[in-house]
Amino acid sequence: MRRTKRATPRTERVVVLALDGVYPFELGIPARILGAADGRYEVLTCTADGRPVRSNADFGITVDHGPELLATADTVVIAPVSPDRVTDGLPDEVAAALARIPPGARIVSICTGAFVLAAAGLLDGRRATTHWQLAGLFRRMYPHVELDPDVLFVDDGRILTSAGAASGVDVCLHLVREDHGSRLANTVARRCVVPPFRDGGQAQYIEQPVPEQGAASTAATRAWALERLGEPLALADLAAHARMSLRTFARRFHDEVGLSPGRWLIQQRVARARHLLESSDLTVDQIAGLVGFATGASLRQHLHAAIGVSPQAYRRTFQAAR
Repeated sequence: MRRTKRATPRTERVVVLALDGVYPFELGIPARILGAADGRYEVLTCTADGRPVRSNADFGITVDHGPELLATADTVVIAPVSPDRVTDGLPDEVAAALARIPPGARIVSICTGAFVLAAAGLLDGRRATTHWQLAGLFRRMYPHVELDPDVLFVDDGRILTSAGAASGVDVCLHLVREDHGSRLANTVARRCVVPPFRDGGQAQYIEQPVPEQGAASTAATRAWALERLGEPLALADLAAHARMSLRTFARRFHDEVGLSPGRWLIQQRVARARHLLESSDLTVDQIAGLVGFATGASLRQHLHAAIGVSPQAYRRTFQAAR
């Protein structure tokens, strides 16, 4: 079941768990992103036993809190550790720390943090992701988890997992967007000088054969399409704009974005519709026409598939909060 959003903002406590071998960059992402959200989040850091931990760099990290802090969390973030620290079990102190997380708390992992959640049995039967380079190892260790290595993050209700490194930024912006709407998420992105929403998924970063020299990009066509979302854009229209054959365009688009052109268009139309639901009083049918869905029913279907709520419920949530 998707987590219920609040109608009135309050400060949410986010506790980041740092383990031995933690990556310093990813450890700091929640504080940097969520800390830029106008006081909506309090971000604190703890270790599994309250003692300092070694990072995967040349320094240690000392924190002010031990595992007891996890019992007070609304959201828990598991920061990633170096792959050589990944095991098929959990140290006793880590298992005991995770047991302190309240049953209703939201849990987020970044990169190899998914291995920690899987080892604790929290991902069994769930869809999840991790760094694409570790997908094979993850599948061998945890075959009962539905791994999707092509995406930047997976929102499976109470538990969210993200891919490698900078995808921690994507999932934290997603938390802001889900909790407080696109307007605040976009503001946070601007403050942190990062894109508010990255096209496609992790698949675009997987090592691929080097493109032929002089191969054309689909970037200009994507920008062109974003200015015409209200129009009935077909694959043939996109390929014609890019001056490519249908087959070449579809292949190159997927190589660059990690999605098919059709899925990408739906993603962009849903994102535009969410913004209009938050910021305007237009009817659902009017918004559907502006973003390129044929009917209000089509918008309802795609919005529900993306975020699990109807346009009316989404609008009530964020306009009431505003």
